[in-house]
Amino acid sequence: MAAATITHYPPAEAAAPSAASRKAHRQAGVQLEFALKVVMTDDEILERAREILVARMREETWIFDSPNRVREYLKMQFAELQHEVFGVLWLDARHAFIRDEQMFRGTLTQTSVYPREVVKSALLTNAAACVVYHNHPSGAAEPSTADELLTRTLKDALALVDVRVLDHLIVAGAGTPTSFAERGLL
Repeated sequence: MAAATITHYPPAEAAAPSAASRKAHRQAGVQLEFALKVVMTDDEILERAREILVARMREETWIFDSPNRVREYLKMQFAELQHEVFGVLWLDARHAFIRDEQMFRGTLTQTSVYPREVVKSALLTNAAACVVYHNHPSGAAEPSTADELLTRTLKDALALVDVRVLDHLIVAGAGTPTSFAERGLL
C-alpha cells in the first residue's frame, strides 16, 4: 500500500504566521503546524478529504446549483466503493445542502431501495428537494431499466409530499457520473 508524506517546513527567515493567516488556514480545515511530518495511507488521505468536505458543507451554505457541483461531491464520496450504495442529498427550498443520507447498502451488483423509507426520511428532514444517487462498482455508468423504474417511483412518491427530485446520478468509478436529468430520464 502506498503512503504519502506531507511535510511543511517554514523558511528560516519566515516570521510567525499572522492571526489572519492562522484564521484562513483554520477555515480551510487545515491545522498549520511547522516541522511536523504526517504519514498517511492513500485511503486515509481520501477519508480525511471526505470528512473535510462534509464539514465545510455543514459550516457554509452549500447550494447545489449545477450538476457538476453534485457530480464532484458524489464522485469523491463513492467512486471507489466495492459495493452498491443508494443515498439522497436532501436540500432545502433554495437547494442548499441539508444532509447526505446513505440510505441503503447492497452487494457488488445490486441494492434494495424502499420508497416508503425515502419518503419517511424526506419528511423527517423537512426537505423541499433532493438528488438521489447510487453507485455502480462495476464501472458501467449506464442506467438500467430497474434504475429508470426506481427513479419514476421515487419521483411520484416524493411528489405526494411536495419534495422535488432534481436528479438521479449514477457514480461509476473514475468516470463522469451519469445524470438522469441531463438525459431526459427524469
